[in-house]
Amino acid sequence: TFTVEEAVETIGFGRFHVVLFLIMGSTGVAEAMEIMLIAVVSPLIRCEWQLQDWQVALVTTMVFFGYMVFSIVLGLLADRYGRWKILLLSFLWAAYFSLLTSFAPSYIWFVFLRAMVGGGVSGHAQGKEIIAMCSCSNPFLSLGKVFWLAGSLLIIGLASVVNPTLGWRWLIRIASIPGILLILVFKFIPESARYNVSTGNTGAALATLQRIARMNGVAMPEGQLGEPAKERRGRFKDLIHPKYLRTTLQIWIIW
Repeated sequence: TFTVEEAVETIGFGRFHVVLFLIMGSTGVAEAMEIMLIAVVSPLIRCEWQLQDWQVALVTTMVFFGYMVFSIVLGLLADRYGRWKILLLSFLWAAYFSLLTSFAPSYIWFVFLRAMVGGGVSGHAQGKEIIAMCSCSNPFLSLGKVFWLAGSLLIIGLASVVNPTLGWRWLIRIASIPGILLILVFKFIPESARYNVSTGNTGAALATLQRIARMNGVAMPEGQLGEPAKERRGRFKDLIHPKYLRTTLQIWIIW
């Protein structure tokens, strides 16, 4: 028998990983555009609704508040129902509420809808786990932030053209397009083989690994995929278990 880790190591790095990295990396573009959007829209809504400084600041605060709350919720749901489902849900969620924001009739509605967008964007992190699942030593993982920088530059460039002509509402609509387009290529993204194994769905995990091997033009390990299922998944207290507590605290502090 062989494990998922052993299969990933045997398959190695190839064409599948390049395509997956480009797709999942592009989620960073959509994510950056939605987050950085507030910076280029705030001066305009300040004038339109005659906002005070604290009201402008509250918009950004609520975006990241939504991000914080929903990242916990979606993370737990992803452990229970799968990374792919939550990733798709988060893109649909973010795109829907982003478009609604462009029709916000008042400041209160704008704040609420942007908080919902932040919640949806938080689910994009599940894509990073899918990349990690498929890669033994992916040289592109360290380049992932390039997509975030590209998205930040793109929204600033769009704002310089769209804001003075069409206005901030059209800027929000245009900024939601990358996220909508990415939904169309979700069929290519596989579910995490590690997740499928943890639920006892060995057949689906094996199918994913075989698909990766075919695209990379390599052979699967000999034998059968054999790995025990996990009875308990998606428990927040696992993060503070003595085995993981140090790592959890380090990651929290770094972020």
